[in-house]
Amino acid sequence: LAQRVTVDARAHAERLTPNVVAALADTGLIMADLDAVVVGCGPGPFTGLRAGMATGAAYGHALGIPVHGVCSLDAIGVLTSGETLVVTDARRREVYWARYCDGVRLDGPAVNAPADVDPAAAQAVAGSPQHAALFDLPYCEPEYPTPAGLVRTVPDWSAEPAPLVAMYLRRPDAKPLAARA
Repeated sequence: LAQRVTVDARAHAERLTPNVVAALADTGLIMADLDAVVVGCGPGPFTGLRAGMATGAAYGHALGIPVHGVCSLDAIGVLTSGETLVVTDARRREVYWARYCDGVRLDGPAVNAPADVDPAAAQAVAGSPQHAALFDLPYCEPEYPTPAGLVRTVPDWSAEPAPLVAMYLRRPDAKPLAARA
């Protein structure tokens, strides 16, 4: 019905709730009108995932509604047609990736250097336009998970959602104090 988007890797916590409230206001709805919440659970960077998942869980708890966690790459891939490779920046010269055919995931998600990702029969790349050229394939939208993609990714809205679990595909950068010594 409405959406607000802020593209800023450092504004997760600051912009999320104001954007939700503004999008609801655009439709004449309030938080109490929500029936469920859906959040992307990765793969992605630790801070962004945790901010989004914690906010979604807090909304669900406060409103007494279910919270559905979905693969963020699926929220992009579900909106594509034909055979598509979805890639997003994983930093460290790597990409998070998965392959789709008409919106259904065929392979992945995984994290690899772009040279180690086999696009197979993909006809286009969605997600990161900066990485599309690395696969010698045309780029197609969407670039980011969208509300429509997140909603379409939930397999069964009547089912009890699984607990929210972040999808981390590699070990964290941070090390416990004992491991640093």
